[in-house]
Amino acid sequence: MNATEAFARISRLGVPAFRTSDAAAALGLSKSAASVTLARLARARLLRRVRSGMWWVGEGLDPLRLPEFLTVPLPSYVSLLSALSLHGMIEQLPQVTYAVSLARTQRITTCVGTVSLHHIDPELFGGFLTMPSGVKVASPEKALFDLAYLSGGRSRKFAALPELELPARFKRAELKRWVARIKSSRACTLTTLRLEDWL
Repeated sequence: MNATEAFARISRLGVPAFRTSDAAAALGLSKSAASVTLARLARARLLRRVRSGMWWVGEGLDPLRLPEFLTVPLPSYVSLLSALSLHGMIEQLPQVTYAVSLARTQRITTCVGTVSLHHIDPELFGGFLTMPSGVKVASPEKALFDLAYLSGGRSRKFAALPELELPARFKRAELKRWVARIKSSRACTLTTLRLEDWL
């Protein structure tokens, strides 16, 4: 199979990112043979290797689109400090892309930087918008809620918040709706106290 035909078949998958196993099935090749073909397409700049076993179609790889593909089949969206920065609520530009997911908490190194994934319970998952670029990003309220909720972890990673500027249309009632979904009374109290302290 030549490179043109291989790339056409991969393009028919209809997704910007895929795993080597997906390509093997689409190309009718073994995983090792598919890996060789994908490396050849990457040298031709038709694909980009994101990390071991994962590829991006074309050159335009947006780090903010990666979280949802890194956690497939579980969903995720950009949140926490990354979303606050995107919404202009903090001046700090995080060096890491932060995301919330139903997948386990982990840090993943990719060709365009590190993605820090943070697990959240299913009843607290949601509250994101899909940008024109395809990036799924938490609303201003949900990004702040996620940060307050997750700041109680053992690592204390999000305990300190940079100076915060709320957007003109910030909905405090939306924060209360998310807090009401927390099952643990202790977590609910701690999250509420953090939000009161920050706001």
